[in-house]
Amino acid sequence: MSEPPRGIQPGNGVDEYLFDPRLLERIVDIKDGIWVRPLSIEDYDKGFIQVLGQLTKVGDMSKEQFSERFRKMKASGDYYVIVAEDKNVGEVIASATLLTEQKFIHNCALRGRLEDVVVNDKYRGKSLGQLMVRTVSLLAQRLRCYKLSLDCKDTIVKFYERLGFIKEPANGNHLNARFDYESPTSNL
Repeated sequence: MSEPPRGIQPGNGVDEYLFDPRLLERIVDIKDGIWVRPLSIEDYDKGFIQVLGQLTKVGDMSKEQFSERFRKMKASGDYYVIVAEDKNVGEVIASATLLTEQKFIHNCALRGRLEDVVVNDKYRGKSLGQLMVRTVSLLAQRLRCYKLSLDCKDTIVKFYERLGFIKEPANGNHLNARFDYESPTSNL
């Protein structure tokens, strides 16, 4: 089995994006002025950080810090952050992340993790969360991930179950070890 296309290749004209936008072709189209696309280096100025801040604590991130993290994520080829942009106002209004993990199991397959799904509170109730999750799910399939998993609060389990995710019997344990993100080693 050949490797799926991953990341951005030099000279393909899409260097401003985290990954090649062609990976989203035929997955999602512009609808009612909403465009789903890869995260762009320009999204710092389009409200991306503020949208993430509606999900969790982001911190005081400078444009330089954003750009450096963007470059590192892009270079790894394992991060697929998608955003929904309202083309009418030029702002990021939703985001979700697909993180791929290279495995030895399942014939050296990729495992996908769905992370950081958030919709700007002004746009909630318009099925954008569903759109973001479905887009990540289809992208994971296109990249040939053998599974897509996520962690979520108890209050939104039903939301994800309606979108095809299941709690696997005898495999529902999830444990975390949280670390102080302000530690000197957090920026390795």
